[in-house]
Amino acid sequence: MIDFGPFFFAVAIPAILFAGVSKGGFGGGVAFAGSAVMVVILGPAVALGVTLPLLMLMDVTALRPYWRRWDGASARVLILGAVPGIALAAAVFHLTDPDVFRVLIGLVALGFVGFQLAVRLRLIPARQRPFGRRAGAISGAVAGFTSFVSHAGGPPVAVYLLSQRLDKTSFQATTVLVFWAINLLKFGPYAFLGIFTADTWLAVLLLAPVAVLGVWLGVRAHRLVPERWFFGITYAALALTGAKLLWDGLS
Repeated sequence: MIDFGPFFFAVAIPAILFAGVSKGGFGGGVAFAGSAVMVVILGPAVALGVTLPLLMLMDVTALRPYWRRWDGASARVLILGAVPGIALAAAVFHLTDPDVFRVLIGLVALGFVGFQLAVRLRLIPARQRPFGRRAGAISGAVAGFTSFVSHAGGPPVAVYLLSQRLDKTSFQATTVLVFWAINLLKFGPYAFLGIFTADTWLAVLLLAPVAVLGVWLGVRAHRLVPERWFFGITYAALALTGAKLLWDGLS
């Protein structure tokens, strides 16, 4: 049972608003933080059931302003790669220790940011070619798996897309499309596993306006923030995401 008291709304509203802003304007890399906060007040399974429909609502809300501005090739390889990752996660959901994957993804995210920083400081030579299709498929599979077990698929997608050197709007639009597909694919297995309940749907109904507002604010911010700042924020968000995943996994 969910206690819909003042404490629930005091914590849930900022968490979902933050996730909406992230998904609407900044690649969604730290949108998982909203889910992490929800876990604290609801527990893992209930938090997954509440946040997935809200994330799907955010995805649909964000699709229109970024319609057809995505990089189709990158989106395709990530989505196709995510399918086996989601299937595997659904099959082993009750046996999986999400902390192991939090640690691994956290290390990858922090390693990538460290690599890019070293390139900027000219400590190592820049990579001349973007990651290929195989790397994209692996990133998609990892994103599908980690998104299913903890809504933390943002870092592997960001790592791959940042290597493609897209402009800020193409990056954002591709992220929106990829997670629209991933979250849609997760819905059926979540329902089969019994994650959704009457209480989770009531929470979704109450928090839906906050999710839409967050995306609207994120889209507005995306249009106002210069491209250099956008990627600076994205790298910072990826670093924070990686650090948070690593901390959660180890603690």
